[in-house]
Amino acid sequence: MADSVAKLPPPRAGRVQADLLDVVIVGAGPAGLSAALTLGRSRRRVLLLDGGPPRNASVSAGHGLLTRDGMHPADLKAQALADLAPYDVTVCPDGAREVRREPDGAFAVRVGQDWHRTRVLLFATGVRDILPAVPGLRERWGQGVFHCPYCDGWEHEGRALAVYGCGQSAHHLALTVRAWSDRVTLICDGDPALTPEQTRDLRRVGVRIRTEPVRHLRGGPLEDQPVCVTFRGAPPLLVDAVFLAPEQQQGSHLPAALGCQHSDRGRVQVDEQQETSVPGVFAIGDMTGAPQYVVQAAAAGMHAAQVINTRLIHAAVQSLGAAFHKTPDDGAEVTRPPEPDDE
Repeated sequence: MADSVAKLPPPRAGRVQADLLDVVIVGAGPAGLSAALTLGRSRRRVLLLDGGPPRNASVSAGHGLLTRDGMHPADLKAQALADLAPYDVTVCPDGAREVRREPDGAFAVRVGQDWHRTRVLLFATGVRDILPAVPGLRERWGQGVFHCPYCDGWEHEGRALAVYGCGQSAHHLALTVRAWSDRVTLICDGDPALTPEQTRDLRRVGVRIRTEPVRHLRGGPLEDQPVCVTFRGAPPLLVDAVFLAPEQQQGSHLPAALGCQHSDRGRVQVDEQQETSVPGVFAIGDMTGAPQYVVQAAAAGMHAAQVINTRLIHAAVQSLGAAFHKTPDDGAEVTRPPEPDDE
């Protein structure tokens, strides 16, 4: 790909940076940070766009990450950013405003008033939680109200717990949360939308079902009290924690703007190499529908970084007229451009 910016159409706003980066990573959560670390150690020129606090910023501690169990998400991110210092990784606190494909095959990413050109674009922009419109719930998200029992179940094991929701997802979550406590109540906030079989399942394992409309949530760890769920026309419920599986949406509109295909559930579709339907554009982490754990996101970041670096290695070798040829016993040879003397 050409490094010159002369062929670029005039940007709609801002200045074009002349240098061609190897990779621009949009998003500095665990997935993006992990990818940046691997690419930096591979001697790649990387621009990492942060764009804001992590999705789990409201929790007091993260769990389930080897050697970092109980570490605050902000401290984990600070350590990950410090780990990038020795490498050619530029960290920018601003997010990407706009992206586009250039005529020469490169990508241009607008940050503030500047456009940065890159060979490869990697999205790690995550998802946003769409929380139920229950007064007091948002204020307790990560502080008494949680998404994942694997992340926060142990701290409340054996105590009175609630699951908020209805239908199949709530049925499954209630049965799962019961592994941490046999004192579980399913709060449906109206119609439970359960099949007769699902209702019987919950009753057989001792999960209570409450269908009264919820008024609001009070108390919680920030007030050093149990979480108090109040209902309309019914007694309140005191629990140690509430779990729910919220609806989610993409954290960024930029993959869709580039034409990346999405699944029926709104996740960015990727192949086994983490590449989207747009060649040269990769996506990792929660935004792809992967399991939403820090360690999974970090692993996806390293995997994508290895794929990207291998692609760049092959391109560099081929630009010199060479290739990764196989031996005759190992399959067909990889073709390469003819030498000038061969013509």
